[in-house]
Amino acid sequence: MSISTLFLLLLSVLPFSVCKTTIEPCSGSDSCPALLGYTLYTDLKVSEVAALFRADPYSILATNAFNLTAPDAAHRILPAGLFIRVPTVCACSDGIRKSVTTRYTTRPADTLASIATNIFSGLASADQIRQANAITDPSTLDVGQTLVIPLPCTCFNSTDNFLPAVYMSYVVRDGESVQGIAATYSTTVADIMNVNAMGNPTVHPGDILAIPLPGCPSIFPKFASDNGLLVANGTYTITAGNCVQCSCGPGNLNLYCNPAPMAVSCSSMQCRNSNLMLGNMTAQPTSAGCNITSCSYGGFVNGTIVTTLSTSLQPRCPGVHQFPPVIEIPTTVLHETSEFPPAPSPISGAEPGVVIPAPRSPLPGKGLAFPGATTATGPAAPAGSTSNAPSLIRLGQLLARGIS
Repeated sequence: MSISTLFLLLLSVLPFSVCKTTIEPCSGSDSCPALLGYTLYTDLKVSEVAALFRADPYSILATNAFNLTAPDAAHRILPAGLFIRVPTVCACSDGIRKSVTTRYTTRPADTLASIATNIFSGLASADQIRQANAITDPSTLDVGQTLVIPLPCTCFNSTDNFLPAVYMSYVVRDGESVQGIAATYSTTVADIMNVNAMGNPTVHPGDILAIPLPGCPSIFPKFASDNGLLVANGTYTITAGNCVQCSCGPGNLNLYCNPAPMAVSCSSMQCRNSNLMLGNMTAQPTSAGCNITSCSYGGFVNGTIVTTLSTSLQPRCPGVHQFPPVIEIPTTVLHETSEFPPAPSPISGAEPGVVIPAPRSPLPGKGLAFPGATTATGPAAPAGSTSNAPSLIRLGQLLARGIS
């Protein structure tokens, strides 16, 4: 029996009403950065969301372009209903891609259904949680029991149409369409359908789609702890023990790293044999163009921030680096999303031989809404090779075995 026949047969015997999700078969132990689209079920501190997903609170703030320098930022309260992006590591487990680092400790009145639907906003199903924890009787959960929560994610070689991309898992909401999802994330219906192997552009509430977001890749050595770092366009990430902030966009998809704005103790960020610090550059106009010397981030190795001094000849001298807009940490859920304002025009050129310092992160925007940061329409996500959610693990295993 062929794999495609087996796949169709499995779908035919499963309940029609079951939600679908994207499955990426895999083998080996490699992983990739990924995002989870998460809607808060109640008011939660940033640190509480981080604890729920075993993520770093500053990474959550950075991933959503929230203001890292706000007083007590990691403990700010986010409102119920807010949609945010949560960074995660997408691993290969049981022959399919999924995030397996999340743990949840049960409380009184918890059920597998309430944990899946409410606590984790539909990113996991009750059946997936039951299978991941070998629960024989889901009606008898012990209070204080620690559960593994398998969460959907995809890597697809961290590319989309041969360009760098980071994938976000997104739960479709009532009234949403592939067309609307595509518009929210500045992509096409065709791209979403291709990524998710959809036969037609039809989605239903609860379906989990994988949406590709353009990203800025890194080229750190394999022995760096942040090897493979990838930042979605228009956002930030925090690395090197909260010492380095890397951003992507808005003008291009070149990763830019500079000292993080948090007050932490860090190793030296000065480039060797130079007075330049991480993120600094010098520009010297010549008759042939512009000689540029820059101090760039080379990864976090054994607790040391690696910096790289490089020189190049460019047609013209660059202006001050433009950062993605920063948003104040939300206190209420907006009902309309607005696009980022246009970035300020770059400075046409630098003074001869002048050191261009690493610019400070921009001040938080007023009234800005990060795309997908509200509950009105929510972020849109693509869909992938679809399968019925409760059978995610089993079906993924079958597909993986057949492919291998």
